[in-house]
Amino acid sequence: MKWQQVQDGPSAVYVVVLDPDEDAVAELTAFARDRSLGASQVTAVGAFSEAVVGWFDRQAKDYRRIPVREQCEVLSLVGDIAVADDGPTPHLHAVLGLSDGSTRGGHLLSGRVWPTLEVVVRDSPAELARTHRPDIGLALIDLG
Repeated sequence: MKWQQVQDGPSAVYVVVLDPDEDAVAELTAFARDRSLGASQVTAVGAFSEAVVGWFDRQAKDYRRIPVREQCEVLSLVGDIAVADDGPTPHLHAVLGLSDGSTRGGHLLSGRVWPTLEVVVRDSPAELARTHRPDIGLALIDLG
């Protein structure tokens, strides 16, 4: 992973470029924690050699894993970064384009980068807290 800060100040902007075979979720989590990001917006394009997206099952209070076992284009990746119990944590959703033109999408659980993932992270001076909601089964942004 390589990154460059392209805007200074309290609303910093970073460009993060992931390398082949890196896991997008793990790398973005590490980046967010290294930079102590607390309220950021994330967008990205690129491709994965394989990925897993999730669909949240309300009754099970867990994600149903949807494996994508082929090269796929990251048509859209959007999300945020907020502070959870274990530190800054990305919440990412992706739409992945397959070779036949169909798509798979959902919560990005993992994505093996190939050949690149180009990410823009827009931080803010605020800090948002993500609090686990047992009644829902997810950690959600808590505005108080």
